[in-house]
Amino acid sequence: MYLQSTAGAKDCRLGTLPGFKGHTLSLRTMANEANNFQELIAHCKEYGYIFQSSDLYDGLSAVYDYGQLGAQLKKNLRDEWWKSMTQMHENIVGIDAAIFMHPTVWKASGHVDNFSDPMIDNKDSKKRYRVDHLIENFADELKESGEGKKAEEILAAMDALLAKDDFAGLKNLIEEHKIKCSISKTCNWTDVRQFNLMFKTEFGAVAGDNPDDNIVYLRPETAQGIFVNFLNVQKTGRMKIPFGIAQTGKAFRNEIVARQFIFRMREFEQMEMQFFIRPGSQMEWYEYWKSERKKWHESMGIPAAKLRYHNHVKLAHYADAAVDIEFEFPFGWKELEGIHSRTDFDLGQHAKYSKKKIQYFDNDIDPTTNKAIGNYTPYVVETSVGLDRLFLTVISLSYAEEKWTKDDGTEDSRVVMRIPAKLAPTKLAILPLIKKDGLPEIARQLMHECKSSFMCFYEEKDAIGKRYRRMDAIGTPFCITIDHQTKEDGTVTIRYRDDMRQERIAMGEVKKMVLDKIG
Repeated sequence: MYLQSTAGAKDCRLGTLPGFKGHTLSLRTMANEANNFQELIAHCKEYGYIFQSSDLYDGLSAVYDYGQLGAQLKKNLRDEWWKSMTQMHENIVGIDAAIFMHPTVWKASGHVDNFSDPMIDNKDSKKRYRVDHLIENFADELKESGEGKKAEEILAAMDALLAKDDFAGLKNLIEEHKIKCSISKTCNWTDVRQFNLMFKTEFGAVAGDNPDDNIVYLRPETAQGIFVNFLNVQKTGRMKIPFGIAQTGKAFRNEIVARQFIFRMREFEQMEMQFFIRPGSQMEWYEYWKSERKKWHESMGIPAAKLRYHNHVKLAHYADAAVDIEFEFPFGWKELEGIHSRTDFDLGQHAKYSKKKIQYFDNDIDPTTNKAIGNYTPYVVETSVGLDRLFLTVISLSYAEEKWTKDDGTEDSRVVMRIPAKLAPTKLAILPLIKKDGLPEIARQLMHECKSSFMCFYEEKDAIGKRYRRMDAIGTPFCITIDHQTKEDGTVTIRYRDDMRQERIAMGEVKKMVLDKIG
């Protein structure tokens, strides 16, 4: 039996499957093939992972809803991150800060004045582009045509110009290389200008004399909610430096061009941790969290070969070091998580604008003075991962289309989501072979025993083969079939998603087996 995907990617051996007379399965996954990305998107909608927001009204650009399976997968990823931060670290606690914050928070953080991206418009098509995206897409085209060296030179020039905020230079770079609009196919560009990414609205029902008095922002990041609660958490939790504060929650950015499915959206969810440390120790902790976070992604089943570090060329106004952990998405290497050494900028700015002292008294003895270290404004190392991007990473790696020739010469195929068992939305499907002879009652009994421990799914409609295929398509790692032999000896058939192997086990062992597999 030969099994392959339709995508033409590289083979990876799965080994010999019972019941197939020793034929070796050769599997080729399609997830990282860019030309099949649309199939993955369609699959997500078809099986209840992700829907276009306001789909009934033809959708809202760059905003998505998570369906019944997507919401559960997203929760599982969030829970794993939360556990790794707050449960596995004695010196990290979690909070849940409000989305709406005092507008001065964003003035202090620098977002009002500095949170923007360079944009450019094509005068003929009226299409708007983010400058770095426009140039990067052109560089990708050069690489595909065999001009890799030229592409790297252009990207290096772009990075240098961005670092200097040289907008005239960026426009010259675009015009020099005759970079065209994808719609008009012309090079008739406007000047490059800054585009503020924050959404703002008004608070309260009555407008004052000064309209700015009622302005509030939808937060563009969750970090500031941690910084303004530093003193609250430190004092109430009696936290001793070094310590961290973790948070998950929604953030909002008015992206110039949101693209690539859920990779870049206007409403998204972040998982951030701010780690407060002594001044002077930031590089040590920066390297520590840089390594720890990459290890965590690998523990989620992401191959090390699909991850890499990318140091920032242009540092944010608050940082003295920054790196991205990038993943090789179907559309190329892109940021998955950022690690930043934020210095004491944030706490210092909030102290300045609030006119309140935000410091930590360190009782540890300074060996040079033999006295307590005393008061200082802590430095911060930040880890920030986009939950939606992590979701996209997992499903990109998991999705595969397979077809094979069986021993009798006939063709067969399936679509499968190989989501790691501990992350899969549904862990176990319980399937009575037929809808009579007491089999549904036995199946319901097993369902009752298991559903309090993990997510289960019960189904009795259609032939068992069709039910297996549906479970493969939604990523359920284990299927249990209740048949007439179950009534005789108390055993059931367990089918494994990844290799389609089947075996008989005692029904009383099912719950423990699944719990062992999902950890």
